[in-house]
Amino acid sequence: MTAVTHEVDLLVVGAGPAGLFAAYYAGFRGMSVAVADALPEPGGQITAMYPEKMIFDVAGFPAVRGRDLVAGLVEQASQYNPVYLLGRAAANLSTEEDGFLVRLGGSERVRARAVLITAGIGEFSPRPLPAAEGWTGRGVVHFIPDLSAHSGHDVVVVGGGDSAFDWALALHPVARSVTLVHRRNRFRAHPGLVRKVTDLGIPVITPAEIAEIRGDEEGVREVEITVDGRRDVLPAQTVVAALGFTADLGPITEWGLELEKRAIRVDSSMRTNRPRIYAAGDVATYPGKVKLIATGFGEAATAVNNIAVELDPEAHLFPGHSSDQT
Repeated sequence: MTAVTHEVDLLVVGAGPAGLFAAYYAGFRGMSVAVADALPEPGGQITAMYPEKMIFDVAGFPAVRGRDLVAGLVEQASQYNPVYLLGRAAANLSTEEDGFLVRLGGSERVRARAVLITAGIGEFSPRPLPAAEGWTGRGVVHFIPDLSAHSGHDVVVVGGGDSAFDWALALHPVARSVTLVHRRNRFRAHPGLVRKVTDLGIPVITPAEIAEIRGDEEGVREVEITVDGRRDVLPAQTVVAALGFTADLGPITEWGLELEKRAIRVDSSMRTNRPRIYAAGDVATYPGKVKLIATGFGEAATAVNNIAVELDPEAHLFPGHSSDQT
């Protein structure tokens, strides 16, 4: 297959909130931008894990649904036409005379004068549900990007953390029934979340485990659970395996960057130890770091402004306020 090469001023690796805001801000600074992400949709963890959850710590929004925040960031960046390379993980990075050549998954390459890594916690994979082998995508899901797809279903949520209880709450208004199953009597979830679920009358079965998932060619039909040595059968067309996930930075760890506990060390300008490679958002670390979406937005703007000067020494670090441009 012939390799396709995109040539841009800035490659943003990671399409979460910090990466999307960086795409907007780099466009505002006059740069051409490509945004690469291993996930098939923009939004990073928000889109994959909690698109329906309300977020309360983004400045200017008393509360904003995850999906709506991502949509707003994509719309904000769209005025500068960034190139989205989704479903393509960044792999090899090689240095060229005026920047870098980054190979993505598949046959695509990006030639960029600078790189900004906004990869969050990196590539993450859901922990498997042993009884679900062969049923993933046929009724067993780990994330729910669209609640309406499960309208009228009997849903069994497996897990005891915040995500499990979040999904139970989100699905309750649209599903025919929701039952939460956890193998312990105690939960990792915040007590307030647990209380909300129980107050709604959502059945919570503990200590219980999924023994078997049964169905037909159309998908899951029921699950058999073990509870205190006995076996019960629950109707289910959707099984949500909310058992957490594992994450790592993948090939980025081989790019020659200084790492600290699965994060990339940066200075106050968001520079890494390699010229023209910057990092922002949860993937970046420095003394006093606070991991918030709001923090990532500021770091993205700081990185982009410093990149602008590094690419053009005659550029100003601070370009003025965007409101001055109208």
